[in-house]
Amino acid sequence: MRLYEFAPTRSIRVRWMLQELGIPFDATSVDLRRGEHRSPEFLAINPAGKLPVLVDDGVVLTESIAIVLYLAEKFPGAGLLPRELGARAQAYRWLLFAATELEQPLWRIARHTSLYPEAKRIAAELPIAAGDFREMAAVLDQHLEGREFVLGDVVCAADFALAYTLDWANEAKLLDGFEHARAYLERMYARRNAAPRIAAAFASLDGR
Repeated sequence: MRLYEFAPTRSIRVRWMLQELGIPFDATSVDLRRGEHRSPEFLAINPAGKLPVLVDDGVVLTESIAIVLYLAEKFPGAGLLPRELGARAQAYRWLLFAATELEQPLWRIARHTSLYPEAKRIAAELPIAAGDFREMAAVLDQHLEGREFVLGDVVCAADFALAYTLDWANEAKLLDGFEHARAYLERMYARRNAAPRIAAAFASLDGR
């Protein structure tokens, strides 16, 4: 397997899954700061010019949630997706919750603070997006009360997507008051095979 990644991005979700599964893989860093994601070589792999990308024996997958699911399905013995249909549906629910209800407002904040050119940034978007995030984070926080992981006592694929998203929210200073979500975040990143947190991933870029 080969993972095309840029350290602080959603690539973290895929790297974490690979490390949790103990799967040997090669990693290729694609530096967004230098525009390497727009090179003809990379666009031939992912015409969208985005990361991460996983290449596995001829299968080329983009979208971090899709890759997380692919890995969980490919290695069922690891137990990262429940076999029982109802429990599996709940794992899907929280994977999609991470990607839509939590991640989308964070993405809007990132766009309007640093990613868009200044002329395109809309300051009024920031408090609206922050409010949207906090409303949905409250749902997750309540759900996590009394649970070690999102489905209960056993870690699943959705946990890696959620933990990364909460770390992103933590970087945006939006986790204040969500004690269950914050404790869950710390538990997840204390795992032996955890991927680097976003701040450490940025620091690793500066050290190159």
